[in-house]
Amino acid sequence: MSKKVAEILVEVLEQAGVKRCYGIVGDTLNLFAEHLERSSIDWVHVRHEEAGAFAAGAEALLTNNLTACAGSCGPGSLHFINGLYEANRNRAPLVLIASQVMMNDLGFEFIQEVDFKTVFKECSVFCDMILTPDQARKKAVMACQAALAKQGVAVLIVPVDISHGEVHEDFPYQVHHSKPTITPNFEEIDEIAKILNASRKITIYAGSGCENALEEIRAVAEILKAPVAHTSRAKCFLEPDNPFNVGMTGILGSEAGYNAILDCDTLLLLGADFAWRQFYPDKAKIVQIDIDPTHLGRRHHITFGAVGDIKPTLRALLPSLEENDDASFQEEYVERFHEAMASWKSHLVPGHNDTIPGSYLTSLINKYAEEDALISGDDGTPIVWAIRHITANGKRRIFGSLLHGTMATALPNALGLKKAAPERQVIAMCGDGGLSMLFGELLTVIQEDLPIKIVVFDNNKLGFVEIEQKSEGMLETFTHLKNPDFGKVAEAIGIWGKTVRKASEIEAAVQEWLAQPGPALLNVPVSPLELVKPPFVELKPVVGMALYSARAILHGRGADVLELVRENI
Repeated sequence: MSKKVAEILVEVLEQAGVKRCYGIVGDTLNLFAEHLERSSIDWVHVRHEEAGAFAAGAEALLTNNLTACAGSCGPGSLHFINGLYEANRNRAPLVLIASQVMMNDLGFEFIQEVDFKTVFKECSVFCDMILTPDQARKKAVMACQAALAKQGVAVLIVPVDISHGEVHEDFPYQVHHSKPTITPNFEEIDEIAKILNASRKITIYAGSGCENALEEIRAVAEILKAPVAHTSRAKCFLEPDNPFNVGMTGILGSEAGYNAILDCDTLLLLGADFAWRQFYPDKAKIVQIDIDPTHLGRRHHITFGAVGDIKPTLRALLPSLEENDDASFQEEYVERFHEAMASWKSHLVPGHNDTIPGSYLTSLINKYAEEDALISGDDGTPIVWAIRHITANGKRRIFGSLLHGTMATALPNALGLKKAAPERQVIAMCGDGGLSMLFGELLTVIQEDLPIKIVVFDNNKLGFVEIEQKSEGMLETFTHLKNPDFGKVAEAIGIWGKTVRKASEIEAAVQEWLAQPGPALLNVPVSPLELVKPPFVELKPVVGMALYSARAILHGRGADVLELVRENI
């Protein structure tokens, strides 16, 4: 018995383990949607396709299972692109079914025709079009297999007439879920051990590739007497129950992690692809281990590089390591890390005149959120405060656009997280700019009946951009936002909503907000002048802030400068 291509596509997605498909239906997608409705796969109707891709990517990151999106021809599927870039950079397995105009109309600038292969090739690990009905199952399997094996986005382009086409000889191609273990060869393990055994001041810098390898990293750190710094994306995996942790480097990190990396004589770089070269040591030896061969030495020149999964590679390495009898380097930076954390914690207090700093608000969320909460932060100050002030306890997870750096991911990510883990508390830490960019997804929260907890860091501006401008000596330019009362907006559309403006009232409000049985939005006008302070002082930002202060005073805004000092010093 023959089958239509649309039916075969749904069968392949089911066999590949897809539980949800995110998108908006449209004419060229209608037959696919009809067969999807008959399947075990849930359709999540978002209000903007970009949000669908963000949600699907977050679900894939949490579960490590394949997720799906589907869009109509032209602008429908095109809307996914920013979320696809996000998912692909995060190595999240996701497949997009991009429906297309009819085959005979391709190449003639037909209405809504878009060359999807050209558009999506830079943000995918697979991108191809089904040219005949008989190709349908084989290419669908190839797309799903590529997304899972290469950990990224696969795009399958389906002309509408092909989706209606019938397949008479349907070979049983299937998606295979293979997870091989990769380790360096014996000679490479010996060379790594030789370099490490000859070193005295070793720092481990570990990234998201170290998920599930904390036990092995602790064992290596114990033998080598090495402090363990980590990237922001590895915080939730490497911070809990790690006595050798010294935090992050970069502008989000502490001076302990920053200096532990710069002061070492050997850096063991594990599953990390941190981009900024100035945070690597110039004179130390660097040994890098990564699952992706193209990552070796691409951020900074290295002494030795090897390809492997971190957990089994460290297990293979441990027997060859010699005990370092001098723990002073490790102990110094662990102590400096605890001092830095105590200093950060001491600043988590109400602001001047009963105002609410964003960092203080985050500390309260950290205090009252559930132990296994899933927390999504918008790019900018919300994700900075989340990474700095949310305690990683081995159960919580923090999600943010830390590689792509796009606005507006917090709420859409929360949609995908709640769909994937309905039993867990999901919190979206939204910036006012990020929330308003994809404002329609509040309606998705209602439509899908998702009890997400949304908090708005409402500072009436693009806060992180303004900090960047001030550090360059500029007055704020085009950063102001004229916002509604988001608490009242939430109430108007059917979500529990509340706005709190006083620090003396915020702790009780956070508890009330998190206790709501359904979706809830807490709007908090936070201190607009709170700065994100890096772990080091560079001359350029200092001069920039001095220039900003001078220009503000000359423009009659001395009160702003005084308030800036009050909030941050």
